[in-house]
Amino acid sequence: MKRDIIIVEDELHTAKMLRDMVQELRPEWHVVAILQSIKETVLWLENNEEPFLIFLDIELADGNCFSIFEQVKVESPVVFTTAYNEFALKAFELNSIDYILKPVKEVDLLKAIDKFERALELIEMESNKESQINYQKLANSIMASKGGYRKRFLIAKRDAFFKLPVEEIAYFYFESRVTFAVGFDGRQHVINQPLDKLDEELDPQDFFRANRQTIINEAAIDHFETYFSGKLVVKLQNNLGDKIMISRAKASQFKDWMNQ
Repeated sequence: MKRDIIIVEDELHTAKMLRDMVQELRPEWHVVAILQSIKETVLWLENNEEPFLIFLDIELADGNCFSIFEQVKVESPVVFTTAYNEFALKAFELNSIDYILKPVKEVDLLKAIDKFERALELIEMESNKESQINYQKLANSIMASKGGYRKRFLIAKRDAFFKLPVEEIAYFYFESRVTFAVGFDGRQHVINQPLDKLDEELDPQDFFRANRQTIINEAAIDHFETYFSGKLVVKLQNNLGDKIMISRAKASQFKDWMNQ
């Protein structure tokens, strides 16, 4: 079996240190790529064979790493590197995930590698694919351990500030490098956060990342229709906004979300 691994870490110095430690501990392993963003990682996974193992930092420069699993199917085992506190780490333990606290120490890295190798001795990788980790569930568990989801936004209007409750927002969209929140009343408000960050803060029971430009509130959906090539078209209530496209890759996930 090939021992090609990848490291996903936006701090290049940290990534190189991790690479050197891995190669010192397991000379037969080959670090074939050091990736620094969600976009770069998705592109690599789409165009290469599944690696033997992935070391993955949770917080990357362009967002939370869990959005990777929404864009591409990942069957490789993952060891997360994280700076989360002890409460958030319980989510990893409950989901049988390996993790290493940052800054990475060689003794902790060795423990994670040993645990991974013991698991390989007990189960065949092919049969293990039938019990893949639910990464979205893991992300939800971590977010819940951090104190809950976003409840409101502070909106600036001239010389005053107003609160905008999350339940009053029909959808968010990104255009011309600006994020907008559109209320059920049709009013638009500028939100000073990227969609990737909002995707982490919004309750996934109520909000769905339809595509790279849009996050929709379940309460705003009127119906959805099938489209070409397995895509879906979502229509919102009261003709709020244009039709919203769901890719074929996310169509099944969207249907499951609507049916929960």
